[in-house]
Amino acid sequence: MPVVKTLAALALALSLAGNSLADCTPRGLRLVVIPIKSVEDMQRDHQPLLARLRQATGVPVELVVASSYESVVDAIVSGGADIARLGPASYVLAHRREPRLEAFASLTLSAGTYTPAGNHYQALLLTRASGVTDIDALRGKRVALSDPASTSGSLVPSVEFAARVADPLPRFFGALVYAGTHDKALDALLEGRVDAAFVASERADAYLASHAIDPQRLRVLWRSAPIYYDPYVFSGNLCPALKRKIRQAMLEQPEALAGFFASQDASGLVPVSHAQYAPLQRMMDP
Repeated sequence: MPVVKTLAALALALSLAGNSLADCTPRGLRLVVIPIKSVEDMQRDHQPLLARLRQATGVPVELVVASSYESVVDAIVSGGADIARLGPASYVLAHRREPRLEAFASLTLSAGTYTPAGNHYQALLLTRASGVTDIDALRGKRVALSDPASTSGSLVPSVEFAARVADPLPRFFGALVYAGTHDKALDALLEGRVDAAFVASERADAYLASHAIDPQRLRVLWRSAPIYYDPYVFSGNLCPALKRKIRQAMLEQPEALAGFFASQDASGLVPVSHAQYAPLQRMMDP
């Protein structure tokens, strides 16, 4: 009997080892990202990163540009993504559902019109320079937001701005318009379809630069407290050996990702952990 038990235990150990080995040698990896720009632009921008990850892991790496922030949360929580780029608040929401998720890297931002160089950005409330000039005058007006799960385009304004005006957003504004992305919210503002827009400061920087728009056309009526920037997150199912290879690919030899950094208006990638997003988690807790 002891021999039988020993053989059974050995067989189980070998089976588990085999499963672990299989987990560390997948046929491919999937990186799912929040919709920041058009799908075509994001596919083009990410090619240096995809090539770097393919070289490091030895397997194909697919980029999926999700249709919404919520769909990225669903993908990383369900195992439909191996790596995800999430907004800070959508990361907190995902981590609530799957505590094994691991934030491991974040871009460092280059300085822009609204954003200082570093790891933090802010939610902005922008209006046209020729339009409303103070916050109180926005009561009952139309405002654009990006996505219900966006940090700066919805969740932070729903807490911080609502506290500033002592009213929930749906009561203060006449209409909330979810544009889908920060760029589309800015389109709606500049085209006169809304009176104001909540957007990320770094996305406003990039929008002004890519569209050659004079910052004098816009007015900042409100800024949030600083927010730590978007995390890249590992699925809870990803094996430690693959995590190590991906970390090395993304955080070492930054010159290999210079083209990717330039496309993101960033200067590099730095390690992060859940601790960087704890202040936001406390703000979002009931």
